[in-house]
Amino acid sequence: MANTLLMPKATAVWLVDNTALSFDQIASFCKLHPLEVKAIADGEASQGIKGLDPVITGQLSRDEIERGEADVNYRIKLSEPKVRVPESKRRTPRYTPLSKRQDRPNAILWLVKNHPELKDAQISRLVGTTKSTIEQIRNRTHWNSANLVPMDPVTLGLCSQIDLDLEIQRASRGLPPAAPTGDTLLPASMTEGLDVNDNQDEEQELDADAVFAKLSSLRSTAPQDEDEE
Repeated sequence: MANTLLMPKATAVWLVDNTALSFDQIASFCKLHPLEVKAIADGEASQGIKGLDPVITGQLSRDEIERGEADVNYRIKLSEPKVRVPESKRRTPRYTPLSKRQDRPNAILWLVKNHPELKDAQISRLVGTTKSTIEQIRNRTHWNSANLVPMDPVTLGLCSQIDLDLEIQRASRGLPPAAPTGDTLLPASMTEGLDVNDNQDEEQELDADAVFAKLSSLRSTAPQDEDEE
């Protein structure tokens, strides 16, 4: 990351008020025009701006200020930062190792068959391919279409399950829910009128005399069985 000065105008305000540096030196250090620094010194361009001490922030040393005050032609320089912040890399197409590039057509075919809602750009992000290749596989015009076998890109190691789920979720936004398959529970509107006490009523209608007669017959046969033994 390039070493740049934080809050140039606030730093210029502090340097004007607390050092004997010339306007040209301050302008060169803060990347401002000398007339703008003069306006800050006159109070015309610094209203509401609070000075920022570059020594406290570690962007300028006391020795550098003293060296600039001693020599009008000297241009003070920023101090080297103590911590280097790496530059943010631009997002580039996913890199696929050479050993796995031959599996990309199979992964594309799997995505096209199992997740038709995915757009070409999403498939390209997942497996690192081009839109023309996706179109050829989708239209069965790929040079190796006869030998392609659908294979899960997660199993092949071309993408992670989290990335795949995320792309599917993005593609499914705004689409109607899928129709249910197989047996499902009946809705409440169809089950509200069902009478669940039918079996209880049948049990209550049983003949009590028949039940007691059966019990008495069992008791009478029990002693006879014991005598036979």
